[in-house]
Amino acid sequence: MSDELYRLVIDGNEVEASPDASIIQAYARAGAAITANVGCMGQGVCGSCRCLIRREGEREVTTALACETRVEPGMQVSFIDYFMPEHVHYYNVDEVGDGWNWLDDTARIFPESSHCRHCSGCDRSCPKGLQVQEGVAQVVAGDFVAAAATFDQCVMCNLCTLACPENIRPNHLGLFARRMKAARTLRPIDLMRRLQQIDNGSMRVEIDAATKEAH
Repeated sequence: MSDELYRLVIDGNEVEASPDASIIQAYARAGAAITANVGCMGQGVCGSCRCLIRREGEREVTTALACETRVEPGMQVSFIDYFMPEHVHYYNVDEVGDGWNWLDDTARIFPESSHCRHCSGCDRSCPKGLQVQEGVAQVVAGDFVAAAATFDQCVMCNLCTLACPENIRPNHLGLFARRMKAARTLRPIDLMRRLQQIDNGSMRVEIDAATKEAH
């Protein structure tokens, strides 16, 4: 293994890291107290370690996820704090119908979703390289299956929401599409098999006995 170390700047602090380290690993090994956005390092759930990076010799600043981006010599990194927009969308999946009124449901819950300016700001801000703008259009058009696939790798970093001048909150719109698709099309295979066994009589359910036992 090479003893070579890369020097880079993270949140204004110069650190040294081995070439095989990710940005988040480099920052942690440098002694930084990381307390947020580090689900893969103890919390167990993706924390969307969103950051801005500028590579040496380049003027362009791009978004990235610190957990999956390797360090480079001369790289400049700045983490982006999570934020909550003023308007939050609330809905109950159980109250959404069987799919025939999904267009109306989308317009009611996400009325700004049809106001997309097609500026591609959401696409440029996405650290996963998703076609966010296309996904928004798919939801508005009622194609929830396609939208669910478009947003399948979304980690809810909220950067597309930050970039959207119409306050669409594309990642939450994508999550809505994924939830609707799952709620209306996915069924647990074990439950399906058990219901089939009950229907064809190969398994009997003694409801009265279960009620008596509970009391």
